[in-house]
Amino acid sequence: MARNLAKESIPTGWNYDLLDKFATRCSGHTPSKSFPEYWNGGIKWISLADSFRLDQGYVYETDKEISEAGIANSSAELHPAETVVLSRDAGIGKSGVMAEPMAVSQHFIAWKCDNAEKLNSWFLYNWLQLNKAEFERQAVGSTIKTIGLPYFKKLKIAVPPYSEQKKIAQILSTWDTAITTTMQLLANSQQQKKSLMQQLLTGKKRLLDENGVRFSGDWKLHLLGEVVEITTSTSKSAFVSESGHNFIIDMGSVSREGKLIPSKRTTLESDFLEIGQLVMPKDDIGGGNIIGRVGLILEAHKYVLADHVYALKVLKHDSVFISYLINSNKVNKSLRRRANGTAQLGLGKKDVEKQVLHMPASVAEQQKIAAVLCTADQEISALQQKLDALKQEKKALMQQLLTGKRRVTIEKKELLN
Repeated sequence: MARNLAKESIPTGWNYDLLDKFATRCSGHTPSKSFPEYWNGGIKWISLADSFRLDQGYVYETDKEISEAGIANSSAELHPAETVVLSRDAGIGKSGVMAEPMAVSQHFIAWKCDNAEKLNSWFLYNWLQLNKAEFERQAVGSTIKTIGLPYFKKLKIAVPPYSEQKKIAQILSTWDTAITTTMQLLANSQQQKKSLMQQLLTGKKRLLDENGVRFSGDWKLHLLGEVVEITTSTSKSAFVSESGHNFIIDMGSVSREGKLIPSKRTTLESDFLEIGQLVMPKDDIGGGNIIGRVGLILEAHKYVLADHVYALKVLKHDSVFISYLINSNKVNKSLRRRANGTAQLGLGKKDVEKQVLHMPASVAEQQKIAAVLCTADQEISALQQKLDALKQEKKALMQQLLTGKRRVTIEKKELLN
């Protein structure tokens, strides 16, 4: 972390000192909940409930508000806009910048920057982001981990002249803009897919066939046991090997989104799952809510079934369509309700077979629905890859700019501003 930098590693023209020398450190407080007049008074108050709003630049909204009376009768303070805030408890190391005057709870540290000569708020925000992992390592505690106030009193930072800070912050903001835009596009695509699933997998919206004629005909009810053949396997844990080229499909191999995410490799060269088969975790030992979800096998001679997972061979229907249908909210919720157990939930084979599916009789319509949803998934995947790449690029750039390994050029007109 920057506070551990050797003196000789500080870039020329940069100043290395206590963060308190560059910004005013402030803490927070929670007004007494015994006095209703201290609350809901229009002053936004950042608490642990707002952790999900951090690490996204500006903080615009808060879960709760306090009043002027709450400020006057507690140790809480109203901090000005552009104050930088960092969580020292749950969500340790997450940070943000106040978009307007706000107060914070005692679970946060805040720094007021002058944004003129000493320290730029956005330079500090990005520096905190760069060192987030270090803040997480500094947290101590048995049940609830936290960073004590003495740590922040000794916290040091290396900062360039203000004009350089401002230029660095401006450069990084272009990545933030691109990241935010991509996140919004991703969220929109995910919502559009959700809407498509609700319409297409219930028959509310019918597509056109290859001749441009809208599909018709009633959808029929089937038991899942009529649609698939369910098999199980004994554990292949004895064949786990980091040097293996194939993968074991166990409980942790299917995500909540119904994607295959196997991690355990195997040297086994037999008993492979076939292309088009579905795999369904039947136990929920890890508590990840993946029970009843299905992943689709798209490659041959690669995946081996372990215990705690069902293999579903689809009969006379489209496998991709069936995977989307089982992973739809309505069907998956119904499957999870069928699970039972005390120490851990388990989904019996007969319970799976009794699950009711409402689906078109035409395989061509099933395939058309699956194709539309696959296209939506491909768009989501592309946006996610773009987002991951942008975040990685920004991280690399932060490492260069915020440590002085790469210097920026300051024009004369920027020095005057």
